[in-house]
Amino acid sequence: MEYIIQSFQTLITPTCIGLMLFGTAMGVIFGAIPGLNATIGMTLMLPFTFKMEPEMGIAVLMGIYIGGVSGGFISATLVGIPGTNASIATCYDAYPMSQRGDTVRALGTGAVASFIGTFISAFFAMFLVRYLSKVAVMLGPWEYFSLCFCAIGLIIALSEENIFKGMASALIGMFVATIGASPIDASFRFTFGSINLISGVDLIAMMLGIFAIKLIAVNFARGTQKMPEIKKVRMKGFGITKEDLKGNWFNILRSFFLGMWIGFLPGLGGGISNMVAYGQAKRASKHPEEFGKGCVDGVWASEVSNNSTIGGALIPMLSLGVPGDNLSALLMSGLMVHGIACGPLLIYDRPALVYTVFLGAIFASIYTLLMQYYGMRVFPNLLRTPYHYLYSSIIFICFMGAFSSNYTLFNCGLVLVFGIISVLLTYGGFPIAPLILGFIVSPLLEKNLRMGLTYTDKGFLPFITRPISGAFLLVAVVSLALALRDRRKAQRKARETKDAEEMGDQ
Repeated sequence: MEYIIQSFQTLITPTCIGLMLFGTAMGVIFGAIPGLNATIGMTLMLPFTFKMEPEMGIAVLMGIYIGGVSGGFISATLVGIPGTNASIATCYDAYPMSQRGDTVRALGTGAVASFIGTFISAFFAMFLVRYLSKVAVMLGPWEYFSLCFCAIGLIIALSEENIFKGMASALIGMFVATIGASPIDASFRFTFGSINLISGVDLIAMMLGIFAIKLIAVNFARGTQKMPEIKKVRMKGFGITKEDLKGNWFNILRSFFLGMWIGFLPGLGGGISNMVAYGQAKRASKHPEEFGKGCVDGVWASEVSNNSTIGGALIPMLSLGVPGDNLSALLMSGLMVHGIACGPLLIYDRPALVYTVFLGAIFASIYTLLMQYYGMRVFPNLLRTPYHYLYSSIIFICFMGAFSSNYTLFNCGLVLVFGIISVLLTYGGFPIAPLILGFIVSPLLEKNLRMGLTYTDKGFLPFITRPISGAFLLVAVVSLALALRDRRKAQRKARETKDAEEMGDQ
């Protein structure tokens, strides 16, 4: 408790508060602009923290970290383009809500859900870091492979209308992820002699093409450029009611623990947790047919899970020296510059610094909530911008974001390529979520599969016999089996209804 109080006193100094507010605002802006993200924000800011005291540098970086992850839901709500891959599932329901005029409710839900996920996960992680770090040592490549396989299985189960198209979409994403150097021996695959593909396909370019370019192309083709009507409501609080919280309490609880657990497993992150939680929310819902059409349950699931991943990701970073995601890897780099080595001894050598990280996340979540609370009065007005201005701005930002990712025009070409692919997949009725998840987890899937087969001479047996690994595989198989069963039931019911209608006509 002594070290917690010491860290608290550091973070409430005027200088530290000012730096955190600056970092949080920067993170929200970078997270909200498609093509930019908290990773870019932290990368730009990292050199400026080198001459700061470690605590001050942590304060700035934690502000960008928290603000960036949370800010991604803003563009997902307003224009249907996820600001970060952690908000991919958010746009499935937040954007339809915005289109029908429930922008305030969608933004309020996203802000509160983000706060719940970050604040509580950081609070739990602060007190559990000593104990949970011991669990990570017990996990090997078998468990990580099974978790990735489970994530793909769960997201494919979302495609209940046509589960086979969901599988095909996931395989396309996994194939695209194989382009470039392989994760173990670095051999080149499907590069066709192009140096631009050696490092693989850029996720930012892929996301911008699949979501932004596709959205603009499809809307223009359908002639749906009519501006949505914004409901004029007198806002009290965040525009959500007690019934919203009461009806989603178990959804919030489940999504929170899913996100924190996935964040705790190194190398995964919010890009996976938000879609896994979304899939579980849809499966457990009494009205799954409303998901994807503006169901607030999906927003709660996605935003609680991707922000609770933060608390989980900080645990392996600080206790094992293994970053949970890209952002925690950058944070760890900032600590290393200050001569601070993350690992098992850090909690004993610099306990005050460890608690500064967790308290910094808690403070940043509060600052982010306040910024979004006052920003909610301004954000909906962006939808009154004429589409010929809005879409041209989005296209400019997309290409700017794609270029800034690796400073090559090749990335801009990839945006167009994936835009065309996304339009064709949408026209063919293929879901996009399995493709994105397949692309994200494929390197982890391949790496851990090959490592698991190398570490033992028992072949595939450990993937099944190890308890945690076997449990993940079982969840994936059961989810797919239930999805197939539900699909057959729906088809049988549709046939019976059609037969009954035909009999009635006769």
